[in-house]
Amino acid sequence: MTSEGLVTRIVPPISSRWRGRYLVERNYMSTKAYWPVVASGFFEPIFYLFAIGVGIGQLVGDVVAPDGSLVSYAAFVAPAMLASSAMNGAIFESTNMFFKLRYGKTYDGILATPMQPVDVASGEIAWSLIRGATYSLAFVIVMTVMGLIDSWWGLLALPAAVLIGFAFAAVGTAAATFMRTWQDLDLVSLVTLPLFLFSATFYPIDIYPPAIQVLTWFSPLFHGVRLVRGLTLGVLDWTMLINVAFLITMATIGAVITSRRIGTLLLK
Repeated sequence: MTSEGLVTRIVPPISSRWRGRYLVERNYMSTKAYWPVVASGFFEPIFYLFAIGVGIGQLVGDVVAPDGSLVSYAAFVAPAMLASSAMNGAIFESTNMFFKLRYGKTYDGILATPMQPVDVASGEIAWSLIRGATYSLAFVIVMTVMGLIDSWWGLLALPAAVLIGFAFAAVGTAAATFMRTWQDLDLVSLVTLPLFLFSATFYPIDIYPPAIQVLTWFSPLFHGVRLVRGLTLGVLDWTMLINVAFLITMATIGAVITSRRIGTLLLK
């Protein structure tokens, strides 16, 4: 490394630059040691797509799309699997923050540098978002190859999946700051599994009883599924702006809570 490069890594950068990128770099380097585990997270939604979307789809046949038209069951389920892939990649990576916060004491050393809690929060959220976005990109490629994107609006499915990952990454890191024991990690699956099963993932929301339909609108994954499904099927509606606003609000709240909690826990 040149002397200029060494000085750049030691001397704090100017305040206008995002320092969270150093945490992203650190996480990337550490991930190389267990990349098969990271890669395995991509296959779960693929298995669901083939087992349910393709396998059961042969028995179900066509289903009614949001605009009343008929589409194949695989085309109906695939965008939900894309949204779920973004959720799982982001939420499970973000909750890894628990070990670094409670046991690894990673952030104690980081906050001894010019980095601030907001840099740690944004760095962890960004890294979780990268993992979710990577899964989403791979899944979009699979959907394209299988011919499950019926509209040019489907090009926006990847940015929509990134937004979903952003929302869940922010909330996941915020939740990790409240965890005290390893048993608390079980609560992650306790939350994500019902979201996966009951967010209009496998069948239209109209199938639910009216009371359950109202509750479903509070599911963040439902907003993601509805957004991605509308784009891939080319069924656009102004209410999709509500889905976008919900996810942005969720991400903002999660990011603010994460930053404040890190400061409260470590800057005593």
